[in-house]
Amino acid sequence: MTRERREPHFDALGGADIQADGAPTAPALRPFGAARFTLRATAAAAVIAVLSLYARNTIRTDPPVREPEQAVTVAFVPASALPVRPALPIAEAGPRLRLEDPAGFEAIRPEPARINAATSLREASLSRGDFSAIEESHLRVTLTQGVTSEPTPSLFVALARRAADGPGLSVTRTGERGRVVTKFGAVETLEAVLAGGTSRTCTGFLSLEAAPVRLEGWLCAPLARPPEAAALACALDGLALDGSADAATEAVFREAAARRDPRCRSENSVSTVSDQGGQTGSIGPARIDEKIRRKRGENVQARP
Repeated sequence: MTRERREPHFDALGGADIQADGAPTAPALRPFGAARFTLRATAAAAVIAVLSLYARNTIRTDPPVREPEQAVTVAFVPASALPVRPALPIAEAGPRLRLEDPAGFEAIRPEPARINAATSLREASLSRGDFSAIEESHLRVTLTQGVTSEPTPSLFVALARRAADGPGLSVTRTGERGRVVTKFGAVETLEAVLAGGTSRTCTGFLSLEAAPVRLEGWLCAPLARPPEAAALACALDGLALDGSADAATEAVFREAAARRDPRCRSENSVSTVSDQGGQTGSIGPARIDEKIRRKRGENVQARP
């Protein structure tokens, strides 16, 4: 019995072409697929073009409105150029400073007590003589109450601040430092040239042992000469309170009064430089004051 041989059919390959070696070839791309891609690319390009035109028209027609800049009310000023903040005056009934047994004829001007705006401490000042009159001695001292144990400023800084506050002076040159024993204890001294309408060589001072108060200021001798240590000690020897103060301040002045130097109360309390250091060419303030008084008396008598 003979069986029939069936030949294979390739209809299941989906119409794929058969290569000569019998392997099927890849199906060809459909025509409508390329058309769809082209349509999508064209639509995207059109959308981008429309958005670009809209953005360009918006920038040209409606520019952004800038907010007005606020004016600078306070310009930057370095701390070194800031003026000294003035102190605030307080009641006139507060204690002032006065000089007991004042020597010479210079006018004494006590100032009312005030509150320092920078430290909030109570201060009182006193001046004797005119800084611009070089034939007169000039003293300025400031008393600060309620000083704590915090470090105090250096003598140069304190002198520069006090010179600028009130008198309007400046420290142009400094010299030797030293210490002088007074009835308030030791004070630090610094020779300095103060300049305003005129220039004078003075001695700045700062108390070291008078807490809870602090004394600072300067003393200028006549004829542009630096004052002697004894002159500074005697200038502070006559310093006293004028009025009632707090208990701590009154205790300091009461103890200082018990240590007054009796030599400062006599006419020849201040010796010349030649008596102390063997130098010549210096005239003591007491002799200078006497000569000025005689000169002024002669001028008064000579007037018709």
